[in-house]
Amino acid sequence: MSKLQSLKKKFIIVLVMLSFAANSQTVRKYSNEFLNIGVDAAAFGMANAVTASTANVNSGYWNPAGLLALEDNQFSLMHASYFANIANYDYGAFAMVLDDQSAVAISLIRFGVDDILNTTQLIDDQGNIDYSRISLFSTADYAVTFSYARALPLDGLNLGVNAKVVRRIIGDFASSWGFGLDFGLQFNKNDWQFGVMVRDITTTFNAWAINEEKFAEIQGAVEGQNQELPETTEITIPKLNIGMARKFVFHYDYVLLAEIDLNFRFAETNEIFSTSFTSFTPALGLEFGYIDLVFIRAGIGNFQNITQLDGSESVGFQPNIGIGFKYKGIQIDYALTDIGDQSAALYSNIFSVTLDWSLFR
Repeated sequence: MSKLQSLKKKFIIVLVMLSFAANSQTVRKYSNEFLNIGVDAAAFGMANAVTASTANVNSGYWNPAGLLALEDNQFSLMHASYFANIANYDYGAFAMVLDDQSAVAISLIRFGVDDILNTTQLIDDQGNIDYSRISLFSTADYAVTFSYARALPLDGLNLGVNAKVVRRIIGDFASSWGFGLDFGLQFNKNDWQFGVMVRDITTTFNAWAINEEKFAEIQGAVEGQNQELPETTEITIPKLNIGMARKFVFHYDYVLLAEIDLNFRFAETNEIFSTSFTSFTPALGLEFGYIDLVFIRAGIGNFQNITQLDGSESVGFQPNIGIGFKYKGIQIDYALTDIGDQSAALYSNIFSVTLDWSLFR
């Protein structure tokens, strides 16, 4: 048996094992959804249509192949608040150029709700309400992503991979660990850019640990609810993002970047195009730049079929706008998402900053 045949056989065996493992776990349409919110106010301003054009430290999230566009090490921070400042969403990333053929990055995401009232013990054994029995707890989702990008022999073709560790904590009640891989490609030809990003390409596996003592405190408190321990494993199925972008240069100083993405989920969801096998929704983003100093952005995406209270259906969509400024290695961006509350998505003001490492030398 040749070495190539041996590798093919091993690869098939691995795929079969992964398939059996996935089928034996709980597969959910929506799992680890905090990882689908996005990062970087510049990307939000373009409705997250950046799979093909992403080209800085934030590429570790959007498409790790874009890290090859770095000219220097970079650092990025972002903060957003949701649900009237009840939930906080924070992101930080650092990317480093290894050589002219490779780059690496590390990023951290946290989505958390703090100081939640725990009223499970509000009523004592005698049926009396005792407010002193109220306590506080927090719930937080974390993800650490390690990214690597490499230029391929074909000119303009780059690949990237992500290895991510997911940690989810619900007070003292439950917690989980998860692990998954992403894979990305970018191809640049003249002013055209193409990108492919497969998230959770091997599926992402989460293993939950349930605090049985805490569960016993509420088990049977409401008839027909909380009678059995929840599932302790879940599988996040893959998602596919495909993007195409083009730059238009006018009189050297003015640049228009336009990109269209198609975002696929391999499940039947409420996206406007949905079948039993896959669902997808488009996203369009525009960025107008002047002398690489000032940027104005707009985008529309997240088209969803929304069921109204009266049972009728309507199509929701998410229009975003944003602005940005870049000067001597400092880039500050702002995005206003879901203008006019046109969709069921989260509305927020988002700020981010990106710094070239040369500022600290």
